[in-house]
Amino acid sequence: MKLYIIGILAKILGIIIPLLLGVAFLVSAECKVMAFTQRRKGFNVVGLFGLLQPLADGLKLMIKEPIPSSSANSFISIMALVITFMLSLVAWAVIPFDYGMVLSDSNVGIPHLFATSSLGVYGIIMVGRVSNLKHVSSGVLRFAAQMVLYEVSIGPIIITVLIRVGSRNFSEIVMAQKQIWFGIPLFPVSIMFFIFRPAETNRAPSDPPEAEAESVAGYNVEYFLMGFAPPSSGEYANMILMSSLCTLLFLGGWLPILDLPIFQGISGSIRFSIKVPFLLFIYIWVCAAFSRYRYDQLMRLGWKVFSPPPLAWVVFVSGIPVAFDWPP
Repeated sequence: MKLYIIGILAKILGIIIPLLLGVAFLVSAECKVMAFTQRRKGFNVVGLFGLLQPLADGLKLMIKEPIPSSSANSFISIMALVITFMLSLVAWAVIPFDYGMVLSDSNVGIPHLFATSSLGVYGIIMVGRVSNLKHVSSGVLRFAAQMVLYEVSIGPIIITVLIRVGSRNFSEIVMAQKQIWFGIPLFPVSIMFFIFRPAETNRAPSDPPEAEAESVAGYNVEYFLMGFAPPSSGEYANMILMSSLCTLLFLGGWLPILDLPIFQGISGSIRFSIKVPFLLFIYIWVCAAFSRYRYDQLMRLGWKVFSPPPLAWVVFVSGIPVAFDWPP
């Protein structure tokens, strides 16, 4: 029993530690990519090519003196941080990095992700509930409405994949793509899923809840020093999660691009680790290349433009097996 518990703890640490390191260096990569798009150098002082800058920033946050907010309930504020950060880690329990390389190879992988992403809104709502600042309350309301909208839109996209596979297990979804990646037959919804990723993770150009111009960072305005680290880290962890989800659903997960010996010699986890950073690079490039939407534009785009096509695609994909007697 003790060995079983130790094994589970080792698997959990094997996920959390690389994830936290990935979050730290994703911040550095974002700054470097945005600097290159603007013909700047970005981080280049601390460590080789500025690679140790995230560690220096974390140390700076830890050694500075914290100043608690006088207008907020400190306990609820801390609990909101814990809820937000923990839920960003719990979602990784069902994400496979290779065949059999997963903490919980459950048949409820998709519902698990839906549940954790939905519960994440409550942590942000707690922040707005205990704060007396109008900018925080405005940012929280924007965040909640935006999450509801784009989760409603992402749901039908994932349902199209489930209809094709007939399983909610991520490993089975990946293995169903041996012949062809779902990004090809389901190309329209895969592009919509890619577009929804910034809105789901509250990243530019879909980040009105944190807009500096009118909301002065929104729900983050009261968090500073180490209090700012959990929500910020959770946001970057969700970026990695959404890129991993896109890889599993539409890019074949750990499967190779072509059935060639050169690709077969690479382990599945390495192939998975190549696809996810590629999607993260496009993520960051979009943030640097496009300006922020106004909040009314973002909501109108979600409800009137992006919501109907996924629903129509669900009807289309579910109607093909019925019309041609073709089991999904």
